[in-house]
Amino acid sequence: MFLTIVVPCYNEEVVLHETTKRLLLVAARLKADYAIEARILYIDDGSIDGTWSLIVRLAREDRRVAGLKLAHNAGHQHALWAGLERAVDMGDAVVSIDADLQDDPQAIVAMAEKYLQGADIVYGVRQSRQTDTLFKRQTALIYYRLLRMMGGNVVYNHADYRLMSQRAVRALLQYPERNLFIRGLVRTLGFREDTVYYDRAERFAGKSKYPLSRMLSFAWDGITSFSVRPLRIITSLGLCFILISIGVIIWALTAYASGHTLPGWTSLLISVWFVGGAILTALGIIGEYVGKIYKEVKHRPRFIVETSTGL
Repeated sequence: MFLTIVVPCYNEEVVLHETTKRLLLVAARLKADYAIEARILYIDDGSIDGTWSLIVRLAREDRRVAGLKLAHNAGHQHALWAGLERAVDMGDAVVSIDADLQDDPQAIVAMAEKYLQGADIVYGVRQSRQTDTLFKRQTALIYYRLLRMMGGNVVYNHADYRLMSQRAVRALLQYPERNLFIRGLVRTLGFREDTVYYDRAERFAGKSKYPLSRMLSFAWDGITSFSVRPLRIITSLGLCFILISIGVIIWALTAYASGHTLPGWTSLLISVWFVGGAILTALGIIGEYVGKIYKEVKHRPRFIVETSTGL
């Protein structure tokens, strides 16, 4: 059996030596315990530091290491997709993991065991987030709950650390969309699934590539890529406003008929501002969906490969 470990990278020069060391230890254990040949495939997502030159050097030092360099920063999801496209023909299964070592590489061994037992998709799920700040833990909890409320089907506390069989990866690659939310797409495949739990560690070195603004943007992409419920909420709010306006009209006509009319500037201003804000919010949400349609219909390539090494 052959296994490919796909590792998207963006400005990860300071951590790649340690990442490679730990993943090669996992590869050695897989070979000794399960006769599984494992390779590492780094995807350089347009890094501006020495990430690519280091990947080239690592590939020259060990044949189990290879690399793919994208011509520009396409984003984590597109870099991961590029790795899956290249890895699908390299072996029987693919593991995706980030380079920062917050996800325990040793969990790959347990994933491989689940695969040998018949699972096509094995999710790496964070058992503990004690290394995260209280703010990050709470916002993550809110995010997962909100995504489920909006109709998104994702595994709680799972990011993009998973093992997929070759047939599962091939099925995933049939999805044509450019607005990628891979952890949501994987749940729609329908193959046999299993779970491996691990404790999330602190980042080994370097800085997080997901500040709050980017996390919020990714969360919004996840909701709008997998659910039309926000549009339905707009419809429901519109109907509520119509019912409220009918009530206000009846009240106003009754007051007029009884001769108790009041200037009502305060209520008028509040109504105008409230309804105006609601309309602008609705237009923004609709615009987000229209923007996604715009990206899809252009059919631009998800990424462009500049060069490779060790492949």
